[in-house]
Amino acid sequence: MTSSAIVSRYASALADVVTGPSGMDAPQALQQLRGFEALLAGSVDLQNALASPAVAAARKRAVVRKLADQLGLAKVARNFLLVLTDHRRMGALAEIIDAFEIQLDERLGFVRAELHSAVSLDDRQKAALAGELSRLTGKRVRARFTVKPELIGGAVARIGSTVYDGSVRGQLDALGHKLAAE
Repeated sequence: MTSSAIVSRYASALADVVTGPSGMDAPQALQQLRGFEALLAGSVDLQNALASPAVAAARKRAVVRKLADQLGLAKVARNFLLVLTDHRRMGALAEIIDAFEIQLDERLGFVRAELHSAVSLDDRQKAALAGELSRLTGKRVRARFTVKPELIGGAVARIGSTVYDGSVRGQLDALGHKLAAE
C-alpha cells in the first residue's frame, strides 16, 4: 500500500499531462493504462521482476518498453509507466490509475455516484436516477449501480459524503428512531 499523498501526486501529474495542450485523449489514456494494469495483474512473475531490486533498472525499463510497444500504448502512457518504473512505484499502478480516473472526472465536470437499489434497474430507470442526481448536483453524473436486496425497496445514492436515502429500509429505520425517541 502506497501513501495516498504519493498516489495523488502521480495521478495529478498524469492528469496535468493528459488534459494539457499536448496531451492525449483522456479516455484513451485511461484505457491504455488499464490494459497495462490488467497485463501486470495477470503475471506474478512480471510483478516480481518489476518490484525486485535484484533486477537492473535498465532491464525493467526494457521490459516495460517492450510491453508498451506490444500493447500499442501512446507515448504519454508509455513514458508514465517508465517514470513509475524508475521511481519503483509500479506496485501502486492500480491505485494511481483509480486516483487518475477520479481527477479526470473532476476536471471534466463529472461527479461520481454510487447508486444502490433493492432490485436491478433497467436502462430507463438508471438514466432517470442519474438525471435527477445531475439536476441536484449541477454536474454530470458518472454512476455505478449495485443491487442490495436488504434495502427492501427504493434506492440509495451516495455522492462523496452526501447520501440520498429513498429506500424502504431507510424509512423504516427513521420511523424506528422517531418512535424510540418518543
